Amino acid sequence: MAEEFLILNIVIWIGLYLIVALSLNIEFGFGGIPNFGRAFAVLMGAIAVGGIVNRILMLTLGVSGQIIDASGVVKTAMNDMIAQNPLIGISLLIGGLLLAAVIGAITGAAFILPSAKLSEDYLAITLLAISEVMFLVSYYHPDIVGGYYGVKVPNVLNFIPGEQRLFVFAAIIIFIAILVYLLVNRMLSSPYGRLLKAMRENEEVVKAYGKDIMKLRIKTVAVGSGIAALAGALYSMFSVNVIATNFSRVEWTFYPFLMVLLGGLGNTRGVVVGVSSFVIARIFLITYKFEIVEFLGLPFDPVWLEYILFGFVMLLILIYRPEGLIREKPILTDPIKKILKKRKSELGDSG
Repeated sequence: MAEEFLILNIVIWIGLYLIVALSLNIEFGFGGIPNFGRAFAVLMGAIAVGGIVNRILMLTLGVSGQIIDASGVVKTAMNDMIAQNPLIGISLLIGGLLLAAVIGAITGAAFILPSAKLSEDYLAITLLAISEVMFLVSYYHPDIVGGYYGVKVPNVLNFIPGEQRLFVFAAIIIFIAILVYLLVNRMLSSPYGRLLKAMRENEEVVKAYGKDIMKLRIKTVAVGSGIAALAGALYSMFSVNVIATNFSRVEWTFYPFLMVLLGGLGNTRGVVVGVSSFVIARIFLITYKFEIVEFLGLPFDPVWLEYILFGFVMLLILIYRPEGLIREKPILTDPIKKILKKRKSELGDSG
């Protein structure tokens, strides 16, 4: 049973991180936008579920008071209703995800608006600063989403008995991650994806063709943030609570950057490889960190092993393998494919 839960934990985190890493790949891998505030979009997904949906349910059920206490009353009442009527739980799941995507997209666009014209280095620092400010605001103001106390979230799968809920939720997370992968892959194979790559390589050329770089950046961050917010909503509904400390920049910004860099910038297959490799390594590292530190005789607390190791891995990637495990390939449009096919046939005839 322990092995089953270990595998289940790996599957759940692969699904959640795949959604976030794919959203980051749109912005950074293709568009060249160094969004060091990725955690903000994930947090907004959690706020959509823990703050907005909870308040809607409070109004519907006639529950008053501070959201910290009221969320527990709402959770108990909704869990009973969901257990009797599964449609309520499914509606909460779908509605929460849709609301998270909308809120994430809107706040993502507003998030980059003050800094969309900045160059890459200044843009990265500014986005990180804004994200940290919003994190601290949500942490120290309990009225938003419980702050350091957190809020409760209804169990949308309360109609499923016992441990089966974990397996069903893992299947839901993976299913949504696959849908996001297909959507992102289709999006980045379109003219929009080629435009993002052009912006990443040379903004002046894009401007020369009459494209507005600022609008393109805002649109791209809005799309990426809307997708990343899905992970925040799913994580909150899975853990049935929202606590601000669960959405730190290490977990939801720097780790996704490491996954994208590990797999390879500018390609969705690389993101899948990077996320899978990272999550499997991290879960096993967390599970056996005390044994590893004791076996190797390392002179520090086991809690720091994860950060030291992954920081070292990122340095190695940047120095020795900046293209990642899977090298980026050019986008082959239909006209290019026809030309390549024609040349191949000509070479075959001449041979």
